[in-house]
Amino acid sequence: MIRLFKHYVPHAVLFLGFLDFALLIAAMEVGYTLRLHQLGSLVEPMRERALQLFVYAAALEIAMVAVGVYGADALQSLRRATARILVAISLGVIFLSVVFFLSPQLSFWRSNLLYAMGLSAVALIALRILLGKLLGGHVFKRRIVVLGAGPRAARLKALAAQPGSAFVVVGYLSMSESNRVIPEAIARDAIYNLADHVVLLNASEVVLALEERRNALPLKDLLRIKTTGVHVNEISTFLERETGRVDLQSVNPSWLIFSDGFSSGRMLSSVFKRLFDIAASLILLAITGPIILATAIAVKLESKGPAFYRQRRVGLYGVGFDCIKLRSMRVDAEVNGQAVWAEKDDPRITRVGRFIRKVRLDELPQCWSVLKGEMSFVGPRPERPQFVEDLEQQLNYYAERHMVKPGITGWAQINYPYGASIEDSRQKLEYDLYYAKNYSPFLDLLIILQTIRVVLWPEGAR
Repeated sequence: MIRLFKHYVPHAVLFLGFLDFALLIAAMEVGYTLRLHQLGSLVEPMRERALQLFVYAAALEIAMVAVGVYGADALQSLRRATARILVAISLGVIFLSVVFFLSPQLSFWRSNLLYAMGLSAVALIALRILLGKLLGGHVFKRRIVVLGAGPRAARLKALAAQPGSAFVVVGYLSMSESNRVIPEAIARDAIYNLADHVVLLNASEVVLALEERRNALPLKDLLRIKTTGVHVNEISTFLERETGRVDLQSVNPSWLIFSDGFSSGRMLSSVFKRLFDIAASLILLAITGPIILATAIAVKLESKGPAFYRQRRVGLYGVGFDCIKLRSMRVDAEVNGQAVWAEKDDPRITRVGRFIRKVRLDELPQCWSVLKGEMSFVGPRPERPQFVEDLEQQLNYYAERHMVKPGITGWAQINYPYGASIEDSRQKLEYDLYYAKNYSPFLDLLIILQTIRVVLWPEGAR
């Protein structure tokens, strides 16, 4: 993987993205040239429209990121990739229409765009057909050796077997664990020179997955491996990189303290984030005001009670604030104000409420909380005080998620379905800690773009 602004991007995704960008430029150029030849017009040199070609390719590339064309599911399924490419091209052209309105000098004829859209769709889908086996094979996967043969090593084995995994395990080494669960692991005593063994396996990384590291770390071996140019990582860092989560089963306080990250409090990043929140919330409130009003009327007509409701949530540093949302449940959804987890097909949700939850319309009034500074556009989902009290007792490091502002959307929201249990909260906490640890404006932008995918394909909404 390649690390971009603290976030890891698989080599296969980066390679495919570069090819897609080149194909989009080529498709626009061919479409432009073809249309002008049909009209009998003279075609100027390509450099005369280089900026226009770049804007076209960039707009569609951003749309492809937004709808999840580079997600693991789309990389593994041609059907999903095709559907998302077609949606991305449509959204990209809509975005281009806005750009062309603001900067007419960048615009193409509508017939040019129509040709380019068709050629782009064919080229992008054909590329995935040609590279299907290559992207899903071992060509782009890193070869790793796992030092350990216990349950932690078994977790890496299961992760490597998942579709879209970016690595392949080429060897397991047993360090005389009492709870050995990897039968194919080779005993350390059977290998004379561990560094030579790793090099012969053509491994690029060794991952420490020992159940007990005290008096078990082969420091001399690891030093020799490191000096051969092979990376050495322990399992917590490896899992953070591969899964986009902070793995609560393997981390300890010292890892959180001494690992890099948790720099969201830096002055420049904080100022940039706040300025973006103010501008975006003002724009969204202005644009979606009529939608909020129409939805409020629909909520009011369907069921008795207010269209909006206030609910106490826990914000930055554990300070409470009132969150405003469009009401999606009956007014008697919670007896005596007792907080209750939402369930799948929850009978308390109204018909209008079910729809606005799926398309996230109920979240729009939270822009007011963003404008006031109680929330940010991107951050962990703010929870209710009753849930927070319980979760802090049952989940380690849960309080640390409150070291950043809560958000309307976030890393957990785009990567995990709606949570309604302790286990769901644990999974989402791992994503929230990853966001708090690796925050950057680039990650915020990626989350905002990927939120479009969640709205278009609302898996897990409750």
